[in-house]
Amino acid sequence: MYTHPFQAARPAGGIAIVGPCAAGKTTLARGLQEHGWPARQIAQEHSYVADMWKRLSRPDLLVFLDASFEICTARKQLNWTRAEYEEQRRRLAHARDNCDVYLNSDALRPEQVLVEVLLQIEGRQSTLPNNP
Repeated sequence: MYTHPFQAARPAGGIAIVGPCAAGKTTLARGLQEHGWPARQIAQEHSYVADMWKRLSRPDLLVFLDASFEICTARKQLNWTRAEYEEQRRRLAHARDNCDVYLNSDALRPEQVLVEVLLQIEGRQSTLPNNP
């Protein structure tokens, strides 16, 4: 007889990626996976639960991929207002405050984002100006 309470399997560890819509989270996750890193994007920007990123994935590493309202809107031709973007940023505040890696993707091509995040998670020097 089974006596243990049922618990749904949740992925633990790995890399969680958060950021506003159209910052490049899905593309980055795919690139990291292709390089052997267990990574997934978390839709924290849509959640009212401040630490959903932590509850869902229990990551070893949190990447915050940022992008401005103008860039996000242009990338996906989003039909949203600045107020909606600012609400996403408010929902992402806890994740940004607790991230291990922060990168603004505004001026970067997807392959540059991947390289910079790989450098940071591997503890190597960034190739971007004004980035530690």
